[in-house]
Amino acid sequence: MSLSATDWPTSPLAAADAAFTALTSEPAPLTLDMDACGVPNAAGSGVMTLPALRDWLLRHPQAYALRDGVWRELIRRARLDGPAWVIAAVGMAMPALRRYAGQLCAGYDGDPDDIDAEILTGFLTALRDRVDLTRDAPYAALCRAAWRAGHRLRLQAGEYTSIADVDHLPGSRTPKVPYGHPDVLVRRAVGLGILDLDDEQPYIDVRLGRRAIEPIAAGLGITVDALRMRLGRIDTRIADALHRGLLTGIASPHAAATLAAQADHRAATRAGRTTTSRPHLDNEAAAAA
Repeated sequence: MSLSATDWPTSPLAAADAAFTALTSEPAPLTLDMDACGVPNAAGSGVMTLPALRDWLLRHPQAYALRDGVWRELIRRARLDGPAWVIAAVGMAMPALRRYAGQLCAGYDGDPDDIDAEILTGFLTALRDRVDLTRDAPYAALCRAAWRAGHRLRLQAGEYTSIADVDHLPGSRTPKVPYGHPDVLVRRAVGLGILDLDDEQPYIDVRLGRRAIEPIAAGLGITVDALRMRLGRIDTRIADALHRGLLTGIASPHAAATLAAQADHRAATRAGRTTTSRPHLDNEAAAAA
């Protein structure tokens, strides 16, 4: 399927739908292997074209387990396997996205394409980073994000504050400690050896930036479960350091040396050179702190 520049839709949702149609048309339509979805497939086993799968899901709104399995696979592929699967995910959700656009455009005085664009942006942001694949109903989470983005645009219509009135808005505009930059604490954690340097950016991306964990794990060459466990251990160390005042106060030389030794031990463990004895300074470090 090919479209000329004059035939290509101007609406963002219509353009995405046209791209989805192109990807799922003969002679090489995009398909999904239902066995990869990890759930019993009432729609039939093996490979299905995406339009056929979308139609089946629309006819069976209570097939929750299958829907979750399909959407986990779609989201995973969209994050790891390139733009074609991003378009595939948008196309699979197109009936819901068009329904939201119709509802939100009713009575809207602005350009309907703006609402289309906001809905699509909200969906893509959630698809790329926000939806946690370990939770139920990933498709519902994507749809909520799309609806909220379009709804915000409707609420903002006519809700502008003139520059002259900004100083009279209620509430203080003085920033609070740590002045909106929790990454400063992360940088201090790295300096003390609480957080390993190689883990700094992945930790910031996942915990602070709320980025999707799958591409980050792939970039590190480890499994998603391994990265989740690593981040969980970092959470525990940072929480302990905050409790002991190491990140908000001044660490004693003895405590700093202990943290450095523990960081060296972790590095040796990862490199396969685990030492036979670990420094037994934890209690002394706690007392020193």
